Amino acid sequence: MALKGGEHVKVIAVNRRATHDYFIDDRIEAGLVLTGTEIKSIREGRVNLREGYARIRDGEGWLVNVHIAPYEQGNRYNHEPLRDRKLLLHKGEISILVGRARQRGYTLVPTQLYLKHGRAKIELGLARGKREFDKREAISRREAQREIERGLSDRRRGRD
Repeated sequence: MALKGGEHVKVIAVNRRATHDYFIDDRIEAGLVLTGTEIKSIREGRVNLREGYARIRDGEGWLVNVHIAPYEQGNRYNHEPLRDRKLLLHKGEISILVGRARQRGYTLVPTQLYLKHGRAKIELGLARGKREFDKREAISRREAQREIERGLSDRRRGRD
């Protein structure tokens, strides 16, 4: 169990692809409407957020294209893996998201899925797309930081 903001949270899935492909400007937490077999699969960690996104439709939030694998011990009532799932958001949060998502180049992407007090929550990021040169710049910055850290650790060990 990890502590997130003073609360016990168990992180199930992280969408690292989102931070690679997008600049995340703002984050919001939402609940999910799930069936019984979906929450069992989530607790087993069988979730893929990579291709998912959120959309506001008819004044309601929907999580689209997130894969939750079918529960292995499920019977004929097992769920469909890629079905749209309703997000639990307040009206004020939905109106803020609608206003911001309508701006040019913004989208809602799931950044992580976690269990908080036994309930599945998803963190949505209000994201702007990165261009190819932004991605290359981020990669080169990360590699430079790794080289610096490697050099410092070698110095501490006495290797020059």
